[in-house]
Parts: sequence; structure tokens; C-alpha cells
Amino acid sequence: MTASPIKLTSEVKVRLSAMMFLQFFIWGAWFVTLSTYLGQGLKLPGDFIGRAYSTMPWGAIVAPFIVGMIADRFFPAEKVLGILHLLGAAILYYASSVTEPVLLFWMLLGYALCYNPTLALVNAIAFNQIDNPEKQFPGIRVFGTLGWIVAGLVIGFMKVEATSIPMKVAAGCSVLAGLFAFALPQTPPKPLGQKVTVKDVLGLDALRLIREPSFAVFVICSLLICIPLAFYYNFANLFLNEKDIANAAGKMTMGQISELFFMLVMPFFFARLGVKKMLLLGMLAWFVRYLLFAFGNPQGLVFMYYVGILMQGMCFAFFFVTGQVYVNNTAPSAIRASAQGFLALVTYGVGMLIGAEISGRVVHHYQTLAAQGAVNNLWKAVWLVPAGMAGTVVVLFAILFKDRPTRTSPDEAKKGMVESENADQHQAVSR
Repeated sequence: MTASPIKLTSEVKVRLSAMMFLQFFIWGAWFVTLSTYLGQGLKLPGDFIGRAYSTMPWGAIVAPFIVGMIADRFFPAEKVLGILHLLGAAILYYASSVTEPVLLFWMLLGYALCYNPTLALVNAIAFNQIDNPEKQFPGIRVFGTLGWIVAGLVIGFMKVEATSIPMKVAAGCSVLAGLFAFALPQTPPKPLGQKVTVKDVLGLDALRLIREPSFAVFVICSLLICIPLAFYYNFANLFLNEKDIANAAGKMTMGQISELFFMLVMPFFFARLGVKKMLLLGMLAWFVRYLLFAFGNPQGLVFMYYVGILMQGMCFAFFFVTGQVYVNNTAPSAIRASAQGFLALVTYGVGMLIGAEISGRVVHHYQTLAAQGAVNNLWKAVWLVPAGMAGTVVVLFAILFKDRPTRTSPDEAKKGMVESENADQHQAVSR
């Protein structure tokens, strides 16, 4: 006997939308401005700032184990979500009062280990309540992006970017999200059956796809491009504040607004350009963004900073989302979920982790030179480093990647974008 399909009621949709709003409000409230707090507020060096930002990639690497081997198999997702948010709130609030670097790092790592699994859990809860993901999920997920935008506007309006108040705001919202989670629709654990292995959790079944040269090039270039990407996520807010850009956190939300636009027009471009050109444009957008940051200035060329922020939509949609669609179109259905998980591990985990460490060391290097009077323009030198990295990856990808006709139509590609959300452990980015 076939079970009757799930009907998404208006009341449930409102609850799921509120869940997404709170989920990404938390992240957007403290993560963007952390570099400004550490650099201007606590006067900590660039290498520590990079190390502090590495905690989230570490969380992305560990999160699949928490979700895939514990939460999915033994406990209702909404209960785990609530507990993790409440525990994370306590850690983040305590971290806001810590000024000793080593202890602060471990507190941020502890919080990352609590927060990252919730990204997969909110997706699991939402997908469990809908019967038509490609039509229903985007309307729910968009509230996550709105939450990130509202968080940036609120923090920018409060003018507290160089203080620990954003962390306290995020902790308070995390308490609210934790309590609210217990009122979410029930998402029972999956039946215990086949043993879950490390290979399953990390999506290592997808390694067989590496035998195809173009897929191998795609994976390697995806990892390499995420190294320069970390420079923006980790240091853009500090950069804008040091350039005396008023309400930097609020202005950075223009990037998320552009994400919404590019997500809407993406099917149009996808049908006309194909995977290779879309990925190239996404990578090229990062190269151009860093040049804009390097050669702009707060006086007559301040518009270059704003254009660089607005390029977030192309950077995100044309690279990350197109990459997920490419994986969806390339991987056999039996390992499609594993392939998406593997891509998330490579990009949001390993790539961003390496990028956090390198970006911190580069910023610290030029801070030291600037202090000695050897460099007049610290940030110009900093941004030219990731620009060079991104430009190199663009050239390698353009030469080595061979596009092939996809197995899906544009409509199916849109569905692939939605399906990839469920496997993506660190969709921040739709930050």
C-alpha cells in the first residue's frame, strides 16, 4: 500500500521558513564581522584571524559524522537541532567574553562543531515535510538568505562591528532557534539498517568518478579556487572597516541580494552557456572581485568596492551552484548524494580550511611589513595574492576541463540545484 503524499500546510511552511530565517540570521550576525572584532577590537594579528575562521571548515569536515552516524540514526532531527543550538548559544556567549587567543580559538571551534551539523539538519527537517522539493523548497530556503541579510543590516545599524556584541546577538538568536526547534514538525531518525561507514559519511564512493579526467579537473580546481575564496569571507569586513566604509556589514548584504537575483536568472544562463562557461565565469568573478578591491579606494573609486560586493551573486551561483548541478548531471543516481557530499567536503571543508590558514598568514605578513614602513598600501598587496591564485585556476580550468553534453534538461537542472541542497553540509555561502 502506497503512503499518501505529504501535504505542506501553510502553518508548517511558516514554521519551516522561520526555522531557516533564524538559522542563517545566527550565522550572518557574527561570522561576517568576526575579523573586525578580532583585528580592531582585540588587536589580534592576521594569522590568528585566519586560524579563527578555520574553525568553520573544521566544523564542516566533522559535521557529516555527527549527522550521518548519530543524528540520522538514533534521534529525531528537530531534537538534535534544538540541543545543538542551545549548546552553541552557551559556547558563543562565553566566547564573546574571552580575549585570550588560545582559549578563544577552542571556543570558536566548539561552536563550529555545534553549528555546522545544524545546516544539514534544517534541510532534512524541511525535506521531510514536502513532497515537491523543486517547487516548495526554494520558497522556504530563501528565508535563510533573508535572515542573513537582516542580520547584516541590524549589526551594521547598531555600529558594533568592532565589538563582541554581534556574537552576543547571535547567541541570543541561537537560544530562540533552539527553543523553536522543539516546536518544529517531527523528523524521526532513519530506520537502523545497513551499517554506516566513514566512506558513506564522507561521500568517498564518489572517488570512482575521478577516473574521468574532466571530473578530476573539476574537483581539483574546485579545491584550489576555494583557497583564494577564503580571503573574502574572512577579511572583507575588516578591510572595508579599515577603509572607513560606513555600515560595512549592512553594505555587504548587497552580496546576498545579488545572490537572489542570480539564482533567479541562472536557468537562463545555464541553458545558453553550459557548465564549462558557467564555472569559468564564476571563477573569473572572484579574480575580478579581488582586483576591484585592490585598485579601488574610499574616495573617487569607492564604487569598485561596491561592485566587488555585488559580484557575490555571480561568484556563488555560477561556481558553487553550477558545480552542484554538474555533479548531479555527472554522477550515477546510486552515488549522486555521495558525490554531492564529497564536493561539499572538498570545497567548504578542505579548500576553505587551507584558505583560512593561507589568508591569515598573508594578511599577517603584510601587516608586519606595513608596521615596518615597507608597504604603503597593505590591502592592495593582500588582495593581489588571491587575485593571482584565482586567475591561475581560471587558466588551468579553461585549458584542462572538457565540457560534455549534460544528461538533463534545464528544468531537470533546476531540480538538481534543489536536490544538491540536501547533501550540501555547508551551504553558507548562500550566506
